[in-house]
Amino acid sequence: MPDRHELIATWCTGEGDLAAGIATLPAGADTGSLLALARALTQLSSAAWRTYTHPASAADSLEPNSEGWRRDEERKRFTEVLDAITRPNLPSGGTMVVSYSSLLESAHRVGRALHQLDDPQLVKTVAAEAAVELAAVESAELGDLSGRAQQAVLLSREDASPVQVAAADHLLHQDPFGPDELFVSIDPTAAAVAAAHWLAAAAEVAGEASGLNPIQVVLEADNIEALPHQTPTLVLGLINDGVSPHDAVTSLVRHAMHVTDGVLPDPTALREQLEELGETLTEYIGEDEPDLTDVALRLTPLDPQRPARDLLEDLLTGIHGCWLLHSEYNDLNHDDDPGADDVEEWDDEQAEQHQRRSREHFAQLVRDTAAHHRDRLM
Repeated sequence: MPDRHELIATWCTGEGDLAAGIATLPAGADTGSLLALARALTQLSSAAWRTYTHPASAADSLEPNSEGWRRDEERKRFTEVLDAITRPNLPSGGTMVVSYSSLLESAHRVGRALHQLDDPQLVKTVAAEAAVELAAVESAELGDLSGRAQQAVLLSREDASPVQVAAADHLLHQDPFGPDELFVSIDPTAAAVAAAHWLAAAAEVAGEASGLNPIQVVLEADNIEALPHQTPTLVLGLINDGVSPHDAVTSLVRHAMHVTDGVLPDPTALREQLEELGETLTEYIGEDEPDLTDVALRLTPLDPQRPARDLLEDLLTGIHGCWLLHSEYNDLNHDDDPGADDVEEWDDEQAEQHQRRSREHFAQLVRDTAAHHRDRLM
């Protein structure tokens, strides 16, 4: 806060943003120096949380100089951050040592900004604040999203904590349609892993009621109510092919995160997409070589700015779609509701009661099916 010369920390949660005062800055410091410190601290936080969202465990290899190896080395730099803040690399003889580590260099920038302000007590206070932020990352890695670590609920991660997956599974057992707590206390990638398992169970229940292939039930439910059916159908197809919910979800999230980072993760698949697009356009407009200049092609079915949370929302909507289809076919049989024959005479309260019974009946069937396939999740 420039007018009060106060340095504050802010972080997002699933329910809103929080802020905490860190220190009162030197009264005589110019705004540029204060902004340099704030900017450096923001970069340090981003670099620290990137080790969480891009863990070494999600890389294909940990061999020397591989991506996994580099991520592991970056994570090890946590132990050097506070020393870099209190004793940063400074210019000497017209040169300055710059670290290859994004995390460590961010810490040195914080230290250099503090050096300009020349306030020993401020150095101690900022170092303590950095330790709090690093501890939050470590807590999130362990599956504990309390306190400052709660900001992880808005981040997409290439891997999923077993602790968080189990917590999400427990919440979905209570409410297979997805309780609000799933969005405020659980890492979205882990929540999506559990949701994929419950979607597969819901699709099986809807498939039994409708006689349709479980892979197609969300697509069919789109005829009842407009649904984002592409991603749930893709996930159901992967699980049907033997892919675990964990691998199905993390592969989609990882692919979208690579696109966000400006990387094309699978050129071969893109080539196939382009060929399929060309064939579709050829069939549609009747030209052997259609003009693709004004045709847009999505590189990922997920929102690249929030892929894990977007996937979680789509999977839960898919479960809702499974209920829609199950309810439609179940009502045709009139087996579970004595008053179903008088459906045209229902008032709003009776219709609401019927819908509630339908959802409760469907939820219990899904619980039973999810329990039967529990080994698929864990």
